[in-house]
Amino acid sequence: MNFSLLTLEIAVAGLALLLLLLDLWTPPALKPRLGWVAVAGLLVILGASFCIAPGGPATADSMLAQDGLAVFFQRFFMVSAIFVLLMANAGAERMSLGIGEFHVVVLMALVGMMLAAAATDFVLVFVSLELISISFYVLVSFQRSRLQSLEAGVKYLILSALSAAFLVFGIALIFGTANQTNFVRLDEAAAMLDNNKVYWLGVLLVLFGLSFKISAFPLQVWTPDVYQGAPTPVTALLAIASKAAGFVLLLRVLFLAVPALAVHWDKMLMLASGITILYGNLCAIPQRSLKRLLGYSSISNAGYLLLGVAAVNAAGSAAVLYYLAGYLFTLAAAFLVIGAVMPDNDDIGVLAGLGRRSPFLAGALTLVMVSLGGIPPLAGFMGKFLLLRALVERGAADPACYWLAGVAVIGVVISLYYYFAVIRVMYWAKDPPDLSPIVVPAQVLIPLAVCMAAMLYLGVFPGRILAGATEAVKALKF
Repeated sequence: MNFSLLTLEIAVAGLALLLLLLDLWTPPALKPRLGWVAVAGLLVILGASFCIAPGGPATADSMLAQDGLAVFFQRFFMVSAIFVLLMANAGAERMSLGIGEFHVVVLMALVGMMLAAAATDFVLVFVSLELISISFYVLVSFQRSRLQSLEAGVKYLILSALSAAFLVFGIALIFGTANQTNFVRLDEAAAMLDNNKVYWLGVLLVLFGLSFKISAFPLQVWTPDVYQGAPTPVTALLAIASKAAGFVLLLRVLFLAVPALAVHWDKMLMLASGITILYGNLCAIPQRSLKRLLGYSSISNAGYLLLGVAAVNAAGSAAVLYYLAGYLFTLAAAFLVIGAVMPDNDDIGVLAGLGRRSPFLAGALTLVMVSLGGIPPLAGFMGKFLLLRALVERGAADPACYWLAGVAVIGVVISLYYYFAVIRVMYWAKDPPDLSPIVVPAQVLIPLAVCMAAMLYLGVFPGRILAGATEAVKALKF
C-alpha cells in the first residue's frame, strides 16, 4: 500500500495519540482545554489538505484512491468534526469524566470516515466501517450516568452489529463468487458475473448494511432513539458525518464497483427513496422531542439524498454532494442551539419564548428549520431543487422518476408542518415558563454565525461548491 495516500489519516491519528498523551499529564481542571488543542490540530490538517493535489482514479492495485471524491469527503468530515468538538467544548462541564478520551474517540471515528471516503476495496470498507461503529459504541453511551445514553448505546450496538453481519456476509459472497474485493477488478469482471445470482445477493446484502449508516429503509428504525439518547455532539456527528460516510461508500459501490446494478436495480433504489421520505416525514409530525424530530428528519433527508442516487447520472451524484454540504452547516447550527438552550431537556416546549430570550439563537434555529423545509434562498432549497432536477432529467427515459419526484414534493409539503411548528413555539407560544435572557458564549456564537452565513451563501451562490461536487464525481462511472 502506498502510505503517501494516507497522509491525512495518519495526521489525524497522530493528533489523537498526542491528545491521549497530553491527557495523562493534564490536571483535571484543565482537561476541557484539550478540546481546543484538537480543534487547532484539525484546522491545521484541514489547511494542509488544500496543499495536497488529488491523485488519479482508483486502480486495481490499491485498496484506496486519493481522487477528487475522496478529498471532497475528507475535508467534509474534518469540518464536521471541528463543529462537533466545538459543541463538546461548549458543554464540557456536563462531561465530568473522560473529556480528554471523548476528543480522542471522536478523532478515531474521523479516521474511519476518512478511510471510508477513499476506500476502493470491500476489505477496507469493512475495516473503516467497523472503526466508525466501535467509536460510536463508546460515544453514544459516553454519559454513563444517564440511563437514556446507555439505552441508546445498547440499541446502536445491537442494530449496528446486525448491519455489520449483512455487510460481512455480503462481502463473503462477493469474494466467493468473484474471487475479488477490489472495486476496479469487480467492474472489469462484470460480464462474467452478470448472471451469477449469488454474487448479486452479496451485493444486495452490502447495500442493506450501508442502509444502516445512511438511516434509510429498511434499516432506519434505530435513528430517533439513538439521536435522542446520545450526547448532543455525538448526535450531530451521527447525523452529519456518519450519514455522509455511508453515502460516499454507496456512491463508490454503485458507480465504481457494480455500475450495472444502479441501472438494473434503479426501481429498487426509487422504492427505498420514496418509502424513506414518507416514513421520516410522517413519523416526525407527532414528535415533542426536538432530537427525535431531527432523527426522523434525518431519515427523510436520507430519502431525498437517495433521489440523486436513483437518478443514476453525474448530475444526481453531484447534487448529493452539494446537499450534504448544505446539510452539514444546517445541522451543525441546529445542534449548537440545542446544546446552548436545552442541554438536559430536548422537549420542544423548552423553546417557548426563545424569540425574546435570545433573538440570535431563535433566528439561527429559524434559519435551520426554513432550510430543512426547502424554502429559498437557503441551502436546503437549492439542494432539493438540484436533486429533483437530476431526477426529472432522467424522467424522459424512465417515467417512474416523475412519480418519485411527486412523492418527494409531497414529503417537502408534509415537512413544512413540523418544521414550522418549532418556529411557532419559539415566537408565538402562550405563557412561556421562562423569559430570562440567554447569554450566548463566543464559542457558540462564532461557529453558529459561520453556519448561518454558510446556509445563506450556499443557497444564493451555489456555483462554487456545485462545481467542486461535479469535479469530484468524475471519479465515478455512469
